[in-house]
Amino acid sequence: MSNPVGFWRRLAALILDAIIIGVPLSLISYVITVNWEENAITTGGNIVYSLIIPVVWYGYTVGKRIMGVRIAKVSGEKLGIGSMLMRTVVAGLVYAVTLGIGIIASAFMVGLRKDKRSLHDLIAGTYVTYDKP
Repeated sequence: MSNPVGFWRRLAALILDAIIIGVPLSLISYVITVNWEENAITTGGNIVYSLIIPVVWYGYTVGKRIMGVRIAKVSGEKLGIGSMLMRTVVAGLVYAVTLGIGIIASAFMVGLRKDKRSLHDLIAGTYVTYDKP
């Protein structure tokens, strides 16, 4: 595990993904449902994007690629769908059950831990790195 990525770069990648992927998905959802409250298409699209793209694109999402960072397994193995399910779905459930406290704890973990791993990284056995695949 080398070259871990800190809080601000990870946040910037997340914001870029929200703008580049999330906004268009929201607009498509609105065109289909004619309702800003109905977000099943946006939520489903974001989950599929978060699960599939990093697996097929060597740990990158669009935002992470722009920022020059990627998700990698601590073990050095290839990132797989199981890891992404743990990172996205299971960690999402933990964050929901803790009413967002887990997200705040994760932000502090990335900022304060030497290895820069958040709660979802620990759950999935991953980290975010500057290293190329």
